[in-house]
Amino acid sequence: MKPVTLKGKLYLIPTTLGEMNPHDVLPQTVKRAIDFIDYYIVENEKTARKFIKAIQPEKAQPSLKISTLNKHTKVTDYNLMLAPCLSGINVGLMSEAGCPGVADPGAAIVKIAHENGIQVVPLVGPSSILLAMMGSGMNGQSFAFNGYLPIDKGEKKSALKNYEKLSHDKNQSQIFIETPYRNNKLLEDFLQTLQPNTLLCIASDITLPTEYIKTLRVADWKKTKVDLHNRPTIFIIHKI
Repeated sequence: MKPVTLKGKLYLIPTTLGEMNPHDVLPQTVKRAIDFIDYYIVENEKTARKFIKAIQPEKAQPSLKISTLNKHTKVTDYNLMLAPCLSGINVGLMSEAGCPGVADPGAAIVKIAHENGIQVVPLVGPSSILLAMMGSGMNGQSFAFNGYLPIDKGEKKSALKNYEKLSHDKNQSQIFIETPYRNNKLLEDFLQTLQPNTLLCIASDITLPTEYIKTLRVADWKKTKVDLHNRPTIFIIHKI
C-alpha cells in the first residue's frame, strides 16, 4: 500500500508597513514560522530576503527557495508555487507590506490552496486598513474597504458621491487607498467633492515614527495643511 504524503501548510506571514524594527510590531509566531520555512511566495525577492534576515539573522539565505508573485506572474505559475505543499513542505506567503491576502495579490494563492485542500495558517501582524479604522473613531461595526478610486476625474467624482451617500444611508465607513505619489491629488479630490460635514480620516505611515492619524470634517481639512506625498496612506470617509 502506497504511503499517504501529508500536505504542507501555507503560512500567511505579515511584514512591517515600512522601515522599522520588525520585532516592535510582529509577534514571536512570525519568527518561529520563518525558522522552519524555506519555501516562500513573495512580491519582491530582495525585500523579502531583507525582511527574513531582519527577523532571523541566523537563517541561511542560500537555503531559501523563493517564487515571485506580482503583476507580471503568469496565472499558470500559481499552482507551481504551491507544489511543495502537495509534497509535504510548508510554504510561506508574504506581502510587500502588511498582511498577505488583503489588498494583495496573495489572495489568489490562498484561493488555490483551499481548492487543493492545503491548510492555510494566517499569522498575526499589522494591517494598515484595520489599524486606520481603529484609529479613525468611525463606525467599527460596519465598514467597507473599496481599494482604489477610478483615475478618470468624472468617474472618481461620481464614485465618491456614491460612497458618501452609501456611508450615510448604511451608517457605514468607507475606506480607500491610493498610490502614494498621488495622495495629495486624492486629498484635493476629497475636499472638492465631499460635503463640508462629512468626516474624513487620514492615516499615514502607520506604525512608523512619522505616523499621522487624524479625523476631521471636510470643512476643517480645508483649513489644515498636510503633505501626504509618497507616504503610505489610508483614507476613510463617513457622512454623518
